[in-house]
Amino acid sequence: RYTCRHFRTMSESGIRKAFKAKEENPLKPFMDQDFLLENDVAKKLYHEYAENMPIYDYHCHISPSMIYENYQFQNIGELMLGGDHYKWRVMLSNGVDEKFIRGDASWHDKWLAFAASLKYCIGNPMFHWTHLELRRVFGIEEILSEKTAEDIWNRANALLATEEYRCRGLIEKFGVKIICTTDDPVDDLDHQIKIAQDPTCKFKVYPAWRPDKVLNIERGGFVDYMNRLSRVSGIHCLNLESMMQALESRLDFFHAHGARLSDHALDTVPYGVPSTHIAGEAFRKAMSGAPLTEAEIASYKTYVLVELARMYKARGWAQQYHIGAMRNNNPRMFEKYGPDVGFDSIDDTCIAENLSKLLAEEERAGNLPKTILYCLNPKDNYVIGTMLGNFQGDGIPGKIQFGSGWWFCDQKYGMEDQMHALASLGLLGRFVGMLTDSRSFISYPRHEYFRRILCNMIGKWVENGEYPEDYDTLGELVRDRMAAFPASGEINSKLAHPVEAINRVEQHFSREALAVDRTDGISMTFANWRFNLRSSNTEPVVRLNVESRGDVPLMEARTRTLLTLLNE
Repeated sequence: RYTCRHFRTMSESGIRKAFKAKEENPLKPFMDQDFLLENDVAKKLYHEYAENMPIYDYHCHISPSMIYENYQFQNIGELMLGGDHYKWRVMLSNGVDEKFIRGDASWHDKWLAFAASLKYCIGNPMFHWTHLELRRVFGIEEILSEKTAEDIWNRANALLATEEYRCRGLIEKFGVKIICTTDDPVDDLDHQIKIAQDPTCKFKVYPAWRPDKVLNIERGGFVDYMNRLSRVSGIHCLNLESMMQALESRLDFFHAHGARLSDHALDTVPYGVPSTHIAGEAFRKAMSGAPLTEAEIASYKTYVLVELARMYKARGWAQQYHIGAMRNNNPRMFEKYGPDVGFDSIDDTCIAENLSKLLAEEERAGNLPKTILYCLNPKDNYVIGTMLGNFQGDGIPGKIQFGSGWWFCDQKYGMEDQMHALASLGLLGRFVGMLTDSRSFISYPRHEYFRRILCNMIGKWVENGEYPEDYDTLGELVRDRMAAFPASGEINSKLAHPVEAINRVEQHFSREALAVDRTDGISMTFANWRFNLRSSNTEPVVRLNVESRGDVPLMEARTRTLLTLLNE
């Protein structure tokens, strides 16, 4: 549309051209099939390569018990509003009374309150996410508002009452293959174990290790938590050494039940000299209730993180560091509702120096595992983007990753900023891709959102002549970001004759390999999988890493074949 001021400053021919351009380029329909896709390259990449790829959700907060029980939601209010603090913040910002957000109002009334708030979300990803959820889950195309809320309530609830719309059915609608939950070291993993034994579940559910309560020695409840860890592990946590033994015992329990990922909420990145003596004294004082100095807290946290990194590396795990959240800012609401209910924000503490020192400590003894670094503050995008290059290696493509736009940054501009930084400073083509990091069972449209944004970014580069229009390569890059690479983790084999064993493997696969790289040991790439094999410089050990392109059974089968060849 053109204002009067525009017309006053335009010539007659200019006005005619403006109206003609408007007629030739009408407004795009709201969220049509080419939503967020601005050119033909982006459309081709999304619709032909990305759209129908499976989802590997390697970090989320959904309930494994609800998956096991195949929970049936009472109504769309419970499904879409229960536990979703993104939506709660929208409602609170719109002046909605607390009883309609976290309080005792009915789900129906909470739904109506949310629907009345949604129209104010112009420019907020919540508007897009909500309508993607309605379309992809229920096939409802109408815009949610006060006028449509009641009708949508009734139509969605009729579907939720059916067997197809139980918890597992909702997950299956999005092509989810793997879910990694978030679990405390003292959790019994009962539901993940039962799901693994259930042949009717069409996707895998693995635990992921979140030892924040072990690290947060300065917070209340540390002694009670150590007592729980003692009971569950069967090892009395009398001192730092026994506590680490108990922790390693629990790590082995998680490993036995499929865990290959850890996650750490490093609101600020700690660093202190990882001295056994200082950390041990800090543990002793904490257990006795004595106050700790900042230096003791930092030393203890660094020591535990370095030791955990060693354990992860030995088992072929990856670790995740979520950096930069300022949590529980509203004391009145924290007292009333507890943590994780929508009163967190972005911290602005400097992270570069401590992060570098922490990773260096883990790397010093060769114990730095595969790592994903997430920053909540966009000011740190270039810090993380350049930090990656300091610690890559071990023959693993993208060993150190810059995690996708997280929490307040998992919106269009946040995702673009993160990927632009990664592309400019590292390898976007080795990016691990999207995750939900959500407590909602229908947050998977965020993967679609991410895919559209990624395809559009690449499409613009191609359109501008910044990358060739080679769809074999472009399609591979896009598919890899969707499916990522299921991996064996590093497997160490002690062999009497490692050189002969590696030669045996190379001869076996030489005709099949598409590419061979001897930069660090031997790396062989095939159509749908790859491996790296290298000898230790200090002991008769061969280190093996196997990855596939989104195919866990293939990765596992090739790993078995390689180990058999190595041990002949």
